[in-house]
Amino acid sequence: MVRFIAFAFVFALCAGLSNAGEQQLHLFMLSGQSNMAGLKPEISFTPTVEKAFGKENVVVVKSAQGGQPIRRWYKAWKPGKTKAPGKQWDTKLYDNLLNATKKALGNRKPTTITFVWMQGERDAKEKYADVYAQSLVGLMDQIKKDMNHEQLFFVIGRLSDNRKGGDWEGVRQAQVKVAEDSPLGAWVDTDDLNGPKNGLHYTKDGYKTMGERFAQEAIKLITGKK
Repeated sequence: MVRFIAFAFVFALCAGLSNAGEQQLHLFMLSGQSNMAGLKPEISFTPTVEKAFGKENVVVVKSAQGGQPIRRWYKAWKPGKTKAPGKQWDTKLYDNLLNATKKALGNRKPTTITFVWMQGERDAKEKYADVYAQSLVGLMDQIKKDMNHEQLFFVIGRLSDNRKGGDWEGVRQAQVKVAEDSPLGAWVDTDDLNGPKNGLHYTKDGYKTMGERFAQEAIKLITGKK
């Protein structure tokens, strides 16, 4: 009886160690409008996360298109109560992201999913800052449901200082609030990435730095090492 208990204990211990040592797969879904489209993950983002987790343990997917509002991703988007919805948009950009992700994964199931988002210029220009936070949270809930994953880490690139005040500032504040309200979220500053004239788009070095910042924040969230 004693020998049986001892054997059972060793078996359970070995099984636990086996589970603890199982290979993990970290999925990174990058999306947004023009400043995400301008990012080349292979230059700085992908090498940084691969260094942290191992090349074989990382899948990076990017799907982005310039000039697009968040409603092209978020299927349940609604305007504020005092505004007309404006032009009707399809959510093909979200479908593109999801399809690209599933193709990259194949039959593999990710251990963690991190959503990296650089968007908001179009919503600021169209004065939809008042619904931006709830739209962004809704979009991430949509991803969790469609990916059948309970937890979603996320990193948001805050709009740069290209413009001041109004809905531009409103979107900036919404992005920070969404990130800081969740233990699974983080945001990165882009104010220093768009050159001395504070352009709408970033410089070559700016995109490289943004990729590094996104990766560093994602790594902190996944590892729990702030």
